Amino acid sequence: MKIKQLSLTVAAAAAFLPVWGLATTAEANTTNTINSTSSMPDTQYVRKSATGWTYNLGGTASNLTFGKKTHYLKNYPNTTWHATQKRYITKKNGVKYLYYYVTNGRKTASGWIWHGYLQPKAYNHTTTTTTTTGTGTYASVLKAAQAQLGKPYVYGGNGPSSFDCSGFTKYVFNQALGQSLPRTAQAQYNAYEHVSASNAQPGDLIFFGTSTGNITHCGIYLGNHKMIDAQLRGVVTEATNVSWWHTVGYARPATLS
Repeated sequence: MKIKQLSLTVAAAAAFLPVWGLATTAEANTTNTINSTSSMPDTQYVRKSATGWTYNLGGTASNLTFGKKTHYLKNYPNTTWHATQKRYITKKNGVKYLYYYVTNGRKTASGWIWHGYLQPKAYNHTTTTTTTTGTGTYASVLKAAQAQLGKPYVYGGNGPSSFDCSGFTKYVFNQALGQSLPRTAQAQYNAYEHVSASNAQPGDLIFFGTSTGNITHCGIYLGNHKMIDAQLRGVVTEATNVSWWHTVGYARPATLS
């Protein structure tokens, strides 16, 4: 009887001891965490529905806080939002979400917004299927491009006072060579002979985006990883080999000497 009672006592005590060799269930998230934040090419969106807010995000990478709601999409029915940063966030529910940092064209509204509230803006410019291949000099293209430095970016801008990216390249080639390029960046990419990065020459067009079927930006290549382009800061000279530009390819609309 005493042996049986002792065995029961030992078994009961063992039930309260930790079992070190066994896997345990992971604890639920107690904070919102930032997985990554990175720049992205200026991509234009409009609201997908009237719901959704932009937020101020604060805190730290391991304890992200959603601050004040800043702008309600219902109040912005026709606004073009420019997304320039993306951030992956794992919320307390364990689900990963993608947020964009967006700014309206006049830069009077901005904030972080869940990407599902937005949709890509349709490009409504009239395009032409007529393409021409030009001839001329690099100096003439460079002179026409440099003459536009500092002019503001306006979506749909064809010049001469303001430009968007493909409006700028189209205007420069017309001024320098009398050559007519297609209107959109995608159409310009599709229209001309492609060249490799190692063979790209000053005066070629350089294109950016996520794939050959999703060209979102273009500029005039200057060589040595430089270009002149029209972007949110206006017409500028800038580097191409930086993290926020994803180069898709190059095209040669003209033979330059």
